[in-house]
Amino acid sequence: MIVKYELIKKDAKSMARLGRITTPHSIIDTPCFMPVGTQATVKALSKEEIEATGAQIILGNTYHLWNQPGHKLIEKAGGLHQFMNWDKSILTDSGGFQVFSLAKLRDIKEEGVYFKHHKSGKPLFLSPEISIEIQNSLGSDIMMSFDECPPYPSTRQYMEKSVERTIRWAKRGLEAHKHKDRQGLFGIVQGGNFEDIRKYCANELLQLPFDGFSIGGLSVGEPKEIQNEVLSYTTPCLPEDKPRYLMGVGSPGAILDGVERGVDMFDCVLPTRIARHSCAMTSKGRLILKNKEFEEDFRPIDDECDCYTCKNYTRAYIRHLVKADEILGARLISIHNVQFLENLMKNIRIAIQEERFLEFKDQFYEKYGLNQSNKDF
Repeated sequence: MIVKYELIKKDAKSMARLGRITTPHSIIDTPCFMPVGTQATVKALSKEEIEATGAQIILGNTYHLWNQPGHKLIEKAGGLHQFMNWDKSILTDSGGFQVFSLAKLRDIKEEGVYFKHHKSGKPLFLSPEISIEIQNSLGSDIMMSFDECPPYPSTRQYMEKSVERTIRWAKRGLEAHKHKDRQGLFGIVQGGNFEDIRKYCANELLQLPFDGFSIGGLSVGEPKEIQNEVLSYTTPCLPEDKPRYLMGVGSPGAILDGVERGVDMFDCVLPTRIARHSCAMTSKGRLILKNKEFEEDFRPIDDECDCYTCKNYTRAYIRHLVKADEILGARLISIHNVQFLENLMKNIRIAIQEERFLEFKDQFYEKYGLNQSNKDF
């Protein structure tokens, strides 16, 4: 296996675990959060700014990079690392989620998915083989299998057929993978909220030589109770000596609940997306910085934060930038939000090491306001 996982410590009172992932480009301490670089950039941030947040690995999007600028151009540039000047680890998704969330008029066949581009309407076709070919060209450290991401809710009958197809596609992706000596490949466990189907999918994928496993089909509209229930019976099915990745999850509450249930890796567009709407994460909950209450507030976004933004700028100044529609406002909040989550992951790792994870989680929930509201989940 080109991607290796080392289990360092298990929490005595939960499934939380401290570990380390080694890829061809870097070592990643886990649990970790991956900022999303959809178009070969974490929106509005430079490489140096991303590094300063403490990010250890970022995510690139296969669907978008395939369409623009094209995977062959990126391959000519020396791969995604060279193209975007990022020398740490990169994970690429398969494009499957975008096909099922963005694409127009999709038609799922055994060979793959026929669909239309989400903006231009151009006819496209994506299959396990094409997804792997694109990711091989991108040169990411960790690639994802091409799967079907069923909507929530789905019927049992639909889910059974969908999971069988996902398993077949996983085998085809492995066969198509050309760079096993320098790129890892994760399988994706699907099954909706049907426990037996989830376990069946996991058991089938465990028979295949994947470097790690992802839990897909969550954070797609289901209540948080269902998400936690699915994690509670899915992660125990996955091997202890390989990474576990919960796809598309990035709010503090969901991250803490995922860590409690044995997840190692998380990603989400959330920190930069909400930043573009003037929303900042703080140790005491979210702030909407365009609100008038911050007009004369000369404190940092969060006085407990050591990010570049909080060291140098005030809420009042950032509110001014937002109200003036200045790009710098979104950039400064994005820097803060990404580092807020990276700091959260660092503190989670410390808490697991010191055998006080559940205490830390309870304290965070109380201070952040998650005990009073589920809005941030």
